[in-house]
Amino acid sequence: MSRPLRKLGFLTIGLFDPADPRRGHESTLGIIELGEQLGFDSAWVRHRHLQHGISSPVAVLAAASQRTSRIDLGTAVIPLGWENPLRLAEDLATVDLLSGGRLNPGISVGPPMRFDEVKRALYPDTSDVEDFSYERVRRLLGFVRGEPATGFSGTEGFEVFSDRVQPQSPGLGERLWYGGASLRSAEWAGKHGMNFLTSSVVKAEGESTDFAEIQLSHVRTFREHHPAGRVSQGLVVIPTDRATPEQRAKYQAYAEKRLPRTAAPQGPARMLFSRDYVGTSAEIAEQLHAHAAFREIDEVAFALPFTFEHEDYVQILTDIAERLGPLLGR
Repeated sequence: MSRPLRKLGFLTIGLFDPADPRRGHESTLGIIELGEQLGFDSAWVRHRHLQHGISSPVAVLAAASQRTSRIDLGTAVIPLGWENPLRLAEDLATVDLLSGGRLNPGISVGPPMRFDEVKRALYPDTSDVEDFSYERVRRLLGFVRGEPATGFSGTEGFEVFSDRVQPQSPGLGERLWYGGASLRSAEWAGKHGMNFLTSSVVKAEGESTDFAEIQLSHVRTFREHHPAGRVSQGLVVIPTDRATPEQRAKYQAYAEKRLPRTAAPQGPARMLFSRDYVGTSAEIAEQLHAHAAFREIDEVAFALPFTFEHEDYVQILTDIAERLGPLLGR
């Protein structure tokens, strides 16, 4: 039997036309405002560098924090390979304070995507010695949670200096999430007191190629090490209750195009993709209740498809909030 959902969230990538990027960003902010109006508990934005998607989610969420009052605002995820942990800690704490303690930063590690092409622009002098391991996360955790950043604090002339990153935002250190797709990441996040974001992609590390079974092993591994930690699942879910015939055809075509990649692990890393869930809310609820990992999940951030139109997102979110959510216990 599935756990009833405690928190209902959604994730958007925030695409835009490079000839008119403001319109795309305003659309994303409008979707977040709509999410709050519909009663969603959280809205998450996905991070994209050198693409026509949100490259600065912290800045976008700062704007969203001033247009909303209740909904939690998250990143899923910020790839730390592009970031200086000290500077990011300052930005996260600032936005968390502006939001009234609603920020839920999700992060991950590893070299930046297409690192060989970007390293000269990103790290022209240090690309060969940059540490892209979990240590980069540990540094961010320390700064956010108030560990000293320097050995000096006090007054010098007319200026006052702190040995900790400023500002400090109480509670933010407990709202940090790690976005992981492997057993190792689930264990590391649990041992370091983070929350755990699991998505529609997992690593097939053993012999099993059953997506739900692998994801369930990650959830249980995390909870073994951090029983009080939060876990959120992000599958692509597209209810069609109020969709027009044209929208239904578009949604089905989208899912069918992506279905072949779910048949077997992809690439040398053996990444396994979940199917997309398209259908009426009743049909999707039945399928999710049969999903081994979903049955142990009580928070979700359902992912909106990348390439749909604003009106499609309005319909999908409205159906999730008003039709699917209640069927899942929310």
